[in-house]
Amino acid sequence: MELTRDEWLKALTDRHGKERQEKFLNATVAVCGLGGLGSNIAICLTRAGIGKLILIDFDRVDPTNLNRQQYKMCQLGRFKTEALAENLREITPYVELEYHTVKLTEENIPELLKDADIVCEAFDKADNKAMLVNTVLEKFEDKIIVSGSGMAGFSSANTIQTRKIMKRLYLCGDTESDVNDGIGLVASRVMVCAAHEAHAVLRILAEEKGNI
Repeated sequence: MELTRDEWLKALTDRHGKERQEKFLNATVAVCGLGGLGSNIAICLTRAGIGKLILIDFDRVDPTNLNRQQYKMCQLGRFKTEALAENLREITPYVELEYHTVKLTEENIPELLKDADIVCEAFDKADNKAMLVNTVLEKFEDKIIVSGSGMAGFSSANTIQTRKIMKRLYLCGDTESDVNDGIGLVASRVMVCAAHEAHAVLRILAEEKGNI
């Protein structure tokens, strides 16, 4: 059984309300990095009925990804962009997907992210995170970026929070735990942080007041 687009939209509208769902449907969100954070963010936003997702990553699905990333064994070796797009279309064929199998740089960010209303940073390395955040804030006057920092290990998931750092920058995570400390990335805690990023996006689009 497959829902028609109207049936799909009605189900979402009944859940979110007409005004909110229209805002979600009219939004374009870029997810930069499709690992544990990004693949889970993309699934949350797809289920919420975001109108268009821009997916960006240059990596392929690896066996070490399967403990926390939204891929399947049958997708090993495939580009994450293509594999995730396939999985998202299984959830719903009605979300528009644009994907780029490239590494983001200061030079290509202005072109690749120009249509995004909100950018989700979901990289592993601190220098890549900083480059994306700084470039988006410098090159675009109106774009909001939601970033992740600190989600490794088995510490309480309650330490993961969403903070508004400045007018156009939100930060999700505990801001302390680091996979380079040898404590590893665990699916449940990574997914909590991804949910924070996705929920921040939805609240920003819905123009919810108060703490994000």
